[in-house]
Amino acid sequence: MTDNTLFCWSDAFALGYPQMDATHQEFVATVNAMFTASDDDLRTALDAFAEHAQRHFAEEADWMTSTGFPAAGCHMDEHDAVLKSVAEVQGLFRDAHPDAVATARRLARELANWFPGHADYLDSALAQWMVKRIHGAVPLVFRRSATSAGQPAVPDERGHTQPEQLRAE
Repeated sequence: MTDNTLFCWSDAFALGYPQMDATHQEFVATVNAMFTASDDDLRTALDAFAEHAQRHFAEEADWMTSTGFPAAGCHMDEHDAVLKSVAEVQGLFRDAHPDAVATARRLARELANWFPGHADYLDSALAQWMVKRIHGAVPLVFRRSATSAGQPAVPDERGHTQPEQLRAE
């Protein structure tokens, strides 16, 4: 049985560093593939995500270490924790554990919950660092308004918009 919950790319994830944005689109697509895979295909989707995550995180680690990014340690620690969790779930499949499918589905949900915050805080800092080193300025990102149920988008203290009904008071 498939989980019909989808994790879709949103302009809200765009950070203004094209290489990172493209990699993040692939991240979202591989997590979404875990949501939509049948139980029989879930292990293959998990393995595809693991392969993506290893490349993705290695690329960001290379950017951080080659440029002396100040927050590299914290950032790479988060990546390592994700890779550890993924490897543990892959181990459940290898061992034919009866909870492998349910655990992989839970992992997909956790990745979808984790990614927006990681991208908004840690990856946005790295994107700004990289763009500033290359172009001498921070990235300029244009986002379509995020609205829900006709609610107007309200900018938060950092200028990001979200539907008024979702804004914490």
